[in-house]
Amino acid sequence: MNTTTTQGVTVSVTTNYLPDYSSPGQEHYVFAYKIDIRNNGEYTVKLLRRHWYIYDANGVVREVEGEGVVGQQPVLEPSESHQYVSGCNLKSGMGKMRGTYEMERVVDGTVFTVEIPEFTLVVPYRLN
Repeated sequence: MNTTTTQGVTVSVTTNYLPDYSSPGQEHYVFAYKIDIRNNGEYTVKLLRRHWYIYDANGVVREVEGEGVVGQQPVLEPSESHQYVSGCNLKSGMGKMRGTYEMERVVDGTVFTVEIPEFTLVVPYRLN
């Protein structure tokens, strides 16, 4: 599990390769990642936007950004957390992702950036 904390917001990531949705012969590898966002700060925060960089081992870099996460803009009171699962596909069996969330401190509207830790996406048999 990869974890970072920025301004009291902790983001943890775990990943899984999904062989049932992948077609290695077609250069199509699918991965799921589970994100846990925990508000360890003293103020209520709202997740406004996400910004991802997806690096494929074949040299292709994709950038994805937009509002919220999986159609939601969760509001987290102190000590609350929000989990979601999303996915990514690669042309090679190896890559990595990193990114940021744009968050708002609800009490005063202050907007700040939370780092999402870099994590790898690797087909298990590539590790041997």
